[in-house]
Amino acid sequence: MKQFVRFCTEDGRVYGQVTPEGVYRLDSTPLEDYTPGEFAGDLDELDLCSPVDPGKVIGVGLNYRDHAAESGMDLPEEPIIFLKPSTSVVGPNSPIIHPPDAERVDFEGELVAVIGEKIHRPDPVQARRAIFGYTCGNDVSARDLQGRDGQWTRAKGFDTFCPLGPIINYDVDLGCREIVTRQNGEIRQRSTVDTMIYDPEYLVWFCAQIMTLEPGDVIMTGTPSGVGPVQSGDVIEVEIEGFGTLRNPVVMAED
Repeated sequence: MKQFVRFCTEDGRVYGQVTPEGVYRLDSTPLEDYTPGEFAGDLDELDLCSPVDPGKVIGVGLNYRDHAAESGMDLPEEPIIFLKPSTSVVGPNSPIIHPPDAERVDFEGELVAVIGEKIHRPDPVQARRAIFGYTCGNDVSARDLQGRDGQWTRAKGFDTFCPLGPIINYDVDLGCREIVTRQNGEIRQRSTVDTMIYDPEYLVWFCAQIMTLEPGDVIMTGTPSGVGPVQSGDVIEVEIEGFGTLRNPVVMAED
């Protein structure tokens, strides 16, 4: 399994490949042909940012049976998808800003698929090959606005409502990897990715029947049960077994 990160330097944001010895800077993005270059430092020394700048963030609702049950909703007969704006994306350690417009803002830890090539109406094999890798994500949602609006754009579209990272994990077998969300160190969500209703490969195929998927686009594959509200001062962590931990503090907009 290869692992990639993106980090801030004096030259701007650049990619690096994670190795046992540390991170080596790339001369391009891992979605293209690249060559590892100079040593950039240890992973915990770098100023990490979101591992991609997606043109599209596609979310999937109610993709775990236990989350559908806790929401009091029937299992979907096909994937329920929605869009989050690219301006909602932030990286590791960046604050999630609780907007004054919302009374309740929830965390939603998720596995995120990163698209590596342009596809439109692929067959299942092409859809599988289009997945470059996976990372961790948090589909932050203003729950009261979601219920009030009857659709999800405003509730899921605020700036900072899509933390991603820290690592893109390339060429991996998902298996039954555990996904855990912690709030201030306390476990709130715990499940395994094999309990999804629709797996990532099917979701890529399904979404690409509707819209062209391009390199760097991401699909957030849904959240398990245990979602809950955040408060200013909280630290939310999303960890997927072997994929690293996405950590973000929560602040109020006026803080």
